[in-house]
Amino acid sequence: MEENEVVRLQANQLSCIRDDRVLFEGLSFELNAGQILLLEGKNGSGKTSLLRILCGFREPDEGELLWGFDAINDSQYQTDMAYVGHLDGVKKELTVYENLKVSLALGRPGRYSIIDALARVNLANYDDVLVQALSAGQKRRLSLARLLITENKLWILDEPFTSLDKQGIALIETLMIEHCARGGMIVLTSHHDIELHDVVVQRINLS
Repeated sequence: MEENEVVRLQANQLSCIRDDRVLFEGLSFELNAGQILLLEGKNGSGKTSLLRILCGFREPDEGELLWGFDAINDSQYQTDMAYVGHLDGVKKELTVYENLKVSLALGRPGRYSIIDALARVNLANYDDVLVQALSAGQKRRLSLARLLITENKLWILDEPFTSLDKQGIALIETLMIEHCARGGMIVLTSHHDIELHDVVVQRINLS
């Protein structure tokens, strides 16, 4: 999406049915630049299914998704979107640096170099360490470092605070604030309540 185009994610009357059970229906929202959408709800309420629809992994049973003025399948939505799942999505047999090198090869270069991104998530000097030697919290911060080395307007995050201590949570919240301040948008699920200064946080409870 070019800088002069409308940056907006719009959902119109989305419905999702799984195993003959309606998870949600008639769901509409609009997310604009600088805003966050927090998806809440008990397990099985449809949060992950909605994220899969937003990522383009599956089609909604009804309704449509627009990125700007285009359907997400008819635009460069996949280029503008970055997804980090509740699993870390890193290769344990590769080093920290090699994992980020692979991610960088698949996307557009962002504002941080790999070394700078590692320093930003408190993994400085870990670049030659095999991922299998990292703690759960370090693996989580590595997976989130991918967001810093590529340029994506929309972050879709499934439980981004998993395995993080208070310091790690504060760090990720700071990165989210910075992303929104630069005109980015975030959709996330989380059991951790978020209160971010100067950021509009919409909430949808699927329960």
